[in-house]
Amino acid sequence: MAPLITLPPAPTAPETAEASAKRRQITEGARQVFMTHGFDAASMREIARAAGVSKGTLYVYFENKEQLFEAIVHEECTAQAEQIFRLDPDDPDVEGVLNRLLCAFVAFVCRIGAASPVRTVIAIADRMPEIGRRFYETGPGRGITALEAYLQAQVDAGTLVIDDCHVAAAQLIEASQAPLFKPIIFNVDSPPTEERIAYVVGIAVRTFMKAYRA
Repeated sequence: MAPLITLPPAPTAPETAEASAKRRQITEGARQVFMTHGFDAASMREIARAAGVSKGTLYVYFENKEQLFEAIVHEECTAQAEQIFRLDPDDPDVEGVLNRLLCAFVAFVCRIGAASPVRTVIAIADRMPEIGRRFYETGPGRGITALEAYLQAQVDAGTLVIDDCHVAAAQLIEASQAPLFKPIIFNVDSPPTEERIAYVVGIAVRTFMKAYRA
């Protein structure tokens, strides 16, 4: 069987267990501060207080709040890529694969607290485009690439007929989440139920299969 289609996380320097735990403690404190005050109003002093560490300890791990925020964004995106977008190119049950994948994906992005980092990235992307680029490349971009690879494998197997698997993957992901995630981003709705997610994803997948089934 061919290996699962997935993308490796960005390489990181090895850390001791103690250092890794301390870094996690700091990022969790920073996450609370960013969610409460927003990126611009957050200060390193407040982040240190929320994390329960001294400012000196904080600066050992992170030079500034920009670096801290990037670490949080990277964690979010890596979790999405590693936990959800693991696809077996030899699985011919395309409709089943897509339903399982997209229900898990929509539940992940619509969970409580998940929209806050996305709002922050959008708010600061104009003046900090590098953060916006890294967020896209390690999050949405990786998801599209992983799904594109699975779709291409199905095209090669004769199961699907798709001219542009990249566009098809991006459109399918968008169709599955847009009716549910967009209202959350603008803070006009709460996370959807599993039943609602399955209903919306089901429509998107059935439409996709009608368009591309061989």
